[in-house]
Amino acid sequence: MTSVDALPTPFELTPETTALVIIDMQRDFLLPGGFGESLGNDVSLLQKAIGPLRDLLEAARAAGILVVHTREGHLPDLSDCPPAKLQRGNPSHRIGDPGAFGRILIRGEYGHDIVDELAPVEGEIVIDKPGKGAFYATELQDVLTAAGVTRLLVTGVTTEVCVHTTVREANDRGYECLVVSDCVGSYFPEFQRVGLDMISAQGGIFGWVADSAAVVPALALASTPA
Repeated sequence: MTSVDALPTPFELTPETTALVIIDMQRDFLLPGGFGESLGNDVSLLQKAIGPLRDLLEAARAAGILVVHTREGHLPDLSDCPPAKLQRGNPSHRIGDPGAFGRILIRGEYGHDIVDELAPVEGEIVIDKPGKGAFYATELQDVLTAAGVTRLLVTGVTTEVCVHTTVREANDRGYECLVVSDCVGSYFPEFQRVGLDMISAQGGIFGWVADSAAVVPALALASTPA
């Protein structure tokens, strides 16, 4: 076990009980011309997370910890997409509509998949989720339980939506979560700042926050034989 310098207190990291969760780093959200940009967002704000997250992913792989990727998206017939969600977005750029990278947020389409820089490798878990939280209507709880995981390094996009929802879900299930601040991203800088502050407020009401410069060396140290 080793400690990560984090807010509000050091975060204890043990590789065998820790998983790296990478949330929705998908082309539809991050690439120019995709769904995110069609809603009027500046996707470059999300792309800033790719480099630090790639380094963190490499460190996690080297440490041998469980890696879980998630993808938000829906079945081609949209049977798992409730009307309240389907009606969001611009009228001509809604879930299931044709987009620059195939049908928007539809499983199996090019845009639904993870950006090349963070592509899963053999043995890593990929969870397809229909909601914003990674636990809702997915096998994530069973995967973590089977692996003996109790602590999560949480990354991905967007900070205030899918990342926050997942951390809150995890917190209610008893997981200890550390959100890696430069490995998450928001289209709104103010949401990014406040979203991170909310995680560690009140003594860590939802978890801990640290940047990758603190987490990567800790992973290396924790995985080094004594």
